[in-house]
Amino acid sequence: MRLAQPRIAPLSDQEMSPDQQVAMKDFDGEPTLNIFRTLARAPKALARFNQWGGYVLSRRNDLPAREREIVILRIGYLCRSGYEWTQHVRIGRAAGLSAAEIERLKEGPDGDGWAPADAALIRAADELHHDQFVTEPTWTELRRRFSEKQCMDVVFTVGQYTQVSMILNTFGVQLEPGAELDPDLKAY
Repeated sequence: MRLAQPRIAPLSDQEMSPDQQVAMKDFDGEPTLNIFRTLARAPKALARFNQWGGYVLSRRNDLPAREREIVILRIGYLCRSGYEWTQHVRIGRAAGLSAAEIERLKEGPDGDGWAPADAALIRAADELHHDQFVTEPTWTELRRRFSEKQCMDVVFTVGQYTQVSMILNTFGVQLEPGAELDPDLKAY
């Protein structure tokens, strides 16, 4: 985690204005994560954030869930976002990633054992993170293994989770009680 305490604290239920309560309506009946309680301080932004984020995490994103989580976890790690990484380790496991694969994501596309399609996803995430551009060899490899729409969704997913990581890191969103931070992301 980059910050030991929040710069912008998450709102409690009692602190929320009517506009903030409306922005939080999508979370009725379930525990609300600190990211959303923090973003509720800007309720109009939260409403739009949820729409785009909802696309990226839904079946409308043509990347299969496992492949989507490869991209999200790699970006979370590259951005040094402890919160993002912690949340998506759980989601990645549910999507079919093994603990060894999740750990290997830290090594990048050249880590031992990646299938060519997985390595192409990781390489695309790395290139977008470092240069905001996917090189021709990586794009060609993606197109060999994924549809045009899936390739677009790779870029959309990287963009969304780069933004999410910037928000989490800069606002100092803290892990929920009981969540454990990966040791590699503790001291940035």
